[in-house]
Order: sequence, then C-alpha cells, then structure tokens
Amino acid sequence: MKKIGFLSFGHWTPSPQSGTRSAADALLQSIDLAVAAEELGADGAYFRVHHFARQLASPFPLLAAIGAKTRKIEIGTGVIDMRYENPLYMAESASAADLISGGRLQLGISRGSPEQVIDGWRYFGYQPEEGETEADMARRHTEKLLDVLRGEGFAKPNPQPMFANPPGLLRPEPYSEGLRERIWWGAGSNATAVWAAKLGMNLQSSTLKDDETGEAFHIQQAQQIRAYRKAWAEAGHERTPRVSVSRSIFALMDDRDRAYFGGSGDDGDKVGFLDEKTRAVFGRSYAATPDRLITLLKQDEAIAEADTLLLTVPNQLGVDYNVHVIESILKYVAPEMGWRE
Repeated sequence: MKKIGFLSFGHWTPSPQSGTRSAADALLQSIDLAVAAEELGADGAYFRVHHFARQLASPFPLLAAIGAKTRKIEIGTGVIDMRYENPLYMAESASAADLISGGRLQLGISRGSPEQVIDGWRYFGYQPEEGETEADMARRHTEKLLDVLRGEGFAKPNPQPMFANPPGLLRPEPYSEGLRERIWWGAGSNATAVWAAKLGMNLQSSTLKDDETGEAFHIQQAQQIRAYRKAWAEAGHERTPRVSVSRSIFALMDDRDRAYFGGSGDDGDKVGFLDEKTRAVFGRSYAATPDRLITLLKQDEAIAEADTLLLTVPNQLGVDYNVHVIESILKYVAPEMGWRE
C-alpha cells in the first residue's frame, strides 16, 4: 500500500494555449483540483513554491483555503525554499494552516533550487552570515523553525502587556501540536538526506538529485532513501519516518493523452548542471498504456522504497484534464501495483 497524491508547480501564463492564464487562475484551480482529488480518493495535494516566477509562491493562504474546503486529503508543499523564510513568521503561518485543516499539513522545505533571479533571497531581506553559504543559511533557518515548532516558550513577556499573558516565557501563536513531526526535507544529495534524518524530518526526494555515482536515477534515489533510513535508525527516533518520491506518470487512455504525451520520447534519464559545480541526474517521465506502465514502474527501485508517491501534474491543461490524469493512475495502475486494494 502506498499513499498517492499530486504535486503541482502552479504555472500560469497569459498565452491563449494555456488553461491557466493568471495567478488567480492558478490559485483557484489548485483549490478545485485538491477538492476533486479528495473525491477520487487521492491522499495528498502538494504544491511547489517558486519566487519571482509565474508560478505558485506564497503557499499558506492556498493551503489554508484547501484545508477549509476538504476533510481528509493531506495538504503540503514540495518544497519551500528556506533561504527566503523568517522561521518564526513561518511557524505562525504553518500552524494556522494546519489548525484550519485539522492537522493535515505536510510541510516540505529545502535549501532551494536554481532561481529566476540572482540571489533572490537578498530582496526578501536575508543574507548569509560571515563564513556562511546560502545553503548554510537555509539550514540555519530550518533548525530555527524546527526548534520553534517544539512549542516551548522562549520570549520574555512584557511586564505591562496589553492583554494578560499565560505564565512563563512566551512562544509564537497559534501553535499546532504535532506539526513538528510533519516536516519534510527535500534532499538533493545523500548527505543532506542523512542530515534530515538526524534532525527527525521526513524525506522528500524529487525528480532530480546530485549525480553521485553515475548510476541510473532511480537506483541512486533508492540508495539515498536507504541511507536516510539507516541514519534515522541510528539517531534513535521513536516514530517511523515517511519518504516520498515524485514522478511524471501518464496513463495513455485516450486520444488526448496520446496527443499530449504519447510522442514525448522521454524514456531515459537526463544529466545537467544545477550550477557550475553540481552535476545532477533528472529522472525520466513515464507515459504508456496502463499495462506497459505497470511493467515499467515495477522496475523503479526508488518508488518501491517510498511510502508516498507524488504525481506531477500539468496544471496548465486544466482541472478536468488533471482529474483524468490522477484518476487513470488510481483506477488502472495503482491496484495492479499493490498500492491500492
């Protein structure tokens, strides 16, 4: 059995070929897709966060809105760039969204990816401390967030407050019990996966990672997951961690599917550079008839290792089509893979 959700990047463009032509379209359609996915029996609605781009950016208003209109589906991010975040304000916003949803928030965070602008986090008022890299800054912000989410007071109260305070040191409010255990780290390397395990975060492994061995993407990703679980066990955490992978998977069911994805030819890994030093391997997409998909997916070692699969969706093709994409996997592929009864 496996949890299955969708991951949307929330692209929008004013092009007449796009079904999502404005930021309002991207936000409102995201809510509609989450509601429809819950009705289909999907387990999660996740959203990517990018700044300075025609994509979804500020996740918490969207997640809170989805949380208010749904009842069961997990709501989450994959991922929030921690170089841009104020950990205390983020703790307040995340806790509010979590409380609205009844404790369904699964918060994916990371050190970030290549950006639309140079050092965009500087425009948000952040910069690394002396001797610190931007990745170090993201991890510092993360450790502060995790500390705040423990819920312990640390701020000295005003002796003459406007409103009465509870006894002792104060913490940011609202506070959502249990959210600390639903933080996920988007790891691009084996080392950062191990770091996440030591801090007690769940693992999100995406459709790319640092090319550390030259092997196929799914093999390297499976190795990353095993290293993470080994580090988790060695850290002595009491709960069982969760691990997700994301994939572009399309069941070719009709002429629309074949027109959009039947001739993609994207049947192998790709290699590229995230920056001048970081060689990355990008996982393949899957587009085939359901019986062929089942054969291909059974060979993916990382999917087998994960407990959660996030289906990346082409959000600009509209809500109805993406409902069809998700339903095709849930109905015709997942049961044969043993992911659904």
